[in-house]
Amino acid sequence: QVQLVESGGGSVQAGGSLRLSCAASEFNIGSRCMAWFRQAPGTEREGVAAIYYGGSSAHYADSVEGRFTISRDTAENTLYLQMNDLKPEDTGAYYCAMVLQYGGYCYDWGRYSLWGQGTQVTVSS
Repeated sequence: QVQLVESGGGSVQAGGSLRLSCAASEFNIGSRCMAWFRQAPGTEREGVAAIYYGGSSAHYADSVEGRFTISRDTAENTLYLQMNDLKPEDTGAYYCAMVLQYGGYCYDWGRYSLWGQGTQVTVSS
């Protein structure tokens, strides 16, 4: 059974850093689009960062560009999100996601269909 399991969330003050991890089973994360989404209470889930298959090309939402870095370790089959200079508006549940089909645009947020259970990030001012 395919699973994505996130970890690394927590509470931090504004300006701090966190690193989220997403361990994948069954599928090789290096061969598919992978992404991080977040959802704040009362809002829709939004795409934060995506990484392309076969390399390290990435796409970021404007709100996190320059502060967040998405990466992966194919040997560990794990996806990461390094979050620096965190702001209160970064608060929310963060989800790891995968596109099950091969190829295509990884910044097409509607393509993601496999989700982890989420990990909470809380940034206080």
